[in-house]
Amino acid sequence: MTDRKTRYIAAQEAAYAQGRLSRRGFITALAAAGVAIPAAMSMATRVEAATPSRGGSFKLGMAHGSTTDSLDPSTYENGFTTHMGYLWGNCLTEVGEDNVLRPELAESYEPLDGGRSWVFRLRSGVEFHNGKTLTADDVIASINYHRGEDSKSAAKSVVAPIADIRKDGDMTVIFDLESPNADFPFLISDYHLLIMPSEDGEVDPTSGIGTGGYAIENFEPGVRVLASRNPNYWKEGAAWFDDVEVLSIIDVTARQNALLNGEVHLIDRVDPKTVQLFSRAPGIEIIDLVGYLHYTFPMRLDTAPFGDFDLRMALKLAVNKQELVDKILLGYGTIGNDHPISPIVPFAANDLPQRDYDPDQARFHYEKSGHSGPIRLSASDAAFAGAVDAAQLIQASAAAAGIEIAVEREPSDGYWSNVWNKKGWCACYWSGRPTADWMFASAYVEGSEWNDTAWRDTEAADRFNDIVVEARAELDESKRAEMYFEAQKLIHEDGGAIVPMFANYVMGKSPDVTHGENIASNWENDGNKASERWWMAS
Repeated sequence: MTDRKTRYIAAQEAAYAQGRLSRRGFITALAAAGVAIPAAMSMATRVEAATPSRGGSFKLGMAHGSTTDSLDPSTYENGFTTHMGYLWGNCLTEVGEDNVLRPELAESYEPLDGGRSWVFRLRSGVEFHNGKTLTADDVIASINYHRGEDSKSAAKSVVAPIADIRKDGDMTVIFDLESPNADFPFLISDYHLLIMPSEDGEVDPTSGIGTGGYAIENFEPGVRVLASRNPNYWKEGAAWFDDVEVLSIIDVTARQNALLNGEVHLIDRVDPKTVQLFSRAPGIEIIDLVGYLHYTFPMRLDTAPFGDFDLRMALKLAVNKQELVDKILLGYGTIGNDHPISPIVPFAANDLPQRDYDPDQARFHYEKSGHSGPIRLSASDAAFAGAVDAAQLIQASAAAAGIEIAVEREPSDGYWSNVWNKKGWCACYWSGRPTADWMFASAYVEGSEWNDTAWRDTEAADRFNDIVVEARAELDESKRAEMYFEAQKLIHEDGGAIVPMFANYVMGKSPDVTHGENIASNWENDGNKASERWWMAS
């Protein structure tokens, strides 16, 4: 095909997609250019499928959700609540489908004083579901909700660097930070930091009222959320469906059957053990994306016996990471190295020597710790598909080092409120973050509510906390890289996190829904914004 003909066809496709050409006119134009009628009809169908249109009911089956879930964004702790939050709310910034940060409720943002302050100019004319117009007061009240000594917000550590928030008129917000932070626009996109309507400087965090593309109609914790399209949504080219239903389907077999039976249009966490067979089912499309997702086994330092360095090192050396990648991920991921920064994240310590399975060294450290008797490891497939199997593989590999592990199979319901961040050692997952600082602030700095290893009060932890603060203020990227390398090395050596593998996002999709050219990989389900970005296929 000549370049001229290619450009002509592309122009006709654009005209058809924009409604400037009828289907008959499109096919006639292509036929005149020498395209066979069947091929032209096929191309017309493809353009139709790729052209967003309003309408339809979208159903998503997720491997997340708990009866303890709440509409309060400060409590969001799993993919179900994240997706629900993005139905009703927006943040100041967002990661787009191309994985690039962009303004959302903010129209623009810029640093002052070398990044010590950040100015966010808000979009005008944005309305909340209750009809209130967005102003700087709403932003200040929403972010302040997560700040303060009494805050129990999971984002408390994310907003901790903020020294003050002030406004310059109704549509400009200025964040003054304790020290310069080049990553602050990323941090403010945290899914907990949804902007809510305020009154007298206060917000109602359980109202589910925001500026998002959908309004919450019904919410049953651990079961489902139903939402209808906001007719006054400010964002063009988004929120195409009439309504959205997100279902919590923890069991992987039930989740996959729901897609096969046409009960849902999209599912996450397809089981790697069945993905090849599943992909051969008529009409099922597998989406496989490399992102930041990692599976972990956090050991809490405030719970015996994990406060002992040698005991932690023994368990790190007793885990056969490659075996877990091979048998649990089945090729849909890569080996981890006991720190949380994905190999695709800037400043990842990819040159840090890989910790390999070494039962002899594991035995040495275990005997040095002086511990005896079984060590309890809690697991449930609520953590990730195959988590119980992974725990049993760890049990077997540790036995070769003389370490006895007792695997406790925990109920899936309530796992995140009753087991994770409470019991001494358990299976866990982290969706990861697009920057090292954001990941550290979420789960590793001393003040984080989600510091699920309780890594505090050791010399290495103190040094780590200092480095994180220093790195935020460092604008020289080579120096910053050195700092982040040291931070990851400290977690690798002293921290309580066993990070054996980074898993791909593996999702299953019905042909009844479609999406744009790009799919974000910062979270599952197109950055957990499939409900906003996707549409029904023609």
